[in-house]
Amino acid sequence: MATGRADRMLSFVRRRVVLPLFIICIAGIVLFTGGFIFFADRVTTLEPPDLTRAADGIVVLTGGYSRIEGALDLLKNKRGERLFISGVHPTTNRSQLQRVTGGDATLFECCVDIDRSAMDTVGNAAESVKWAHSNRYKRVIVVTNNYHIPRTMVELRRVSQDIEFIPYPIINTNLRDGDWITRGMVLRVLLVEYIKYIGAEIRSRLPASFAGLAGSVRNSLPSF
Repeated sequence: MATGRADRMLSFVRRRVVLPLFIICIAGIVLFTGGFIFFADRVTTLEPPDLTRAADGIVVLTGGYSRIEGALDLLKNKRGERLFISGVHPTTNRSQLQRVTGGDATLFECCVDIDRSAMDTVGNAAESVKWAHSNRYKRVIVVTNNYHIPRTMVELRRVSQDIEFIPYPIINTNLRDGDWITRGMVLRVLLVEYIKYIGAEIRSRLPASFAGLAGSVRNSLPSF
């Protein structure tokens, strides 16, 4: 009799606990995978925007190859009045940065502002918005690598709703044919960035008192 009760209890647990959990896990995997494929396809097909109408200023986030060079080209071509380089290493001075990037010394001296306090994308967003407000800029071009664009825009729009941010993707590798899925390193970068993007989206929707939880998850992931 005891064996019968045990069998019924086990059957109940399987039906009411194990099966629903299994379905939830499968659904979660499907949603995560589908979301990642959409994210990867989106960032690998991004194109530079039409900048026929110049912006007020330009912001570039350090951390990726060719970002600063691309932003300097925009400044040189008068797509914005000033350039803000966020996240520069504290030991790097203006002259070193100018030489490394090959930027025009005169342009650097007159029209480039440098931030050395931001340590991550959240800090980049906060410092960039502070800079834009101090200059009374309402339309700002944001330069960063294509895979970094979605998370950057989430963080910027979380900090400020009164500035028009124009994403300008830097594309170092042509992945428009979808072959990112066969490139191990590229796939890893996209996957980590997708997870960070999800964390940023969650954080942007949380009350301020709970936002630190998503930030802790974000900071535990490797940076690119």
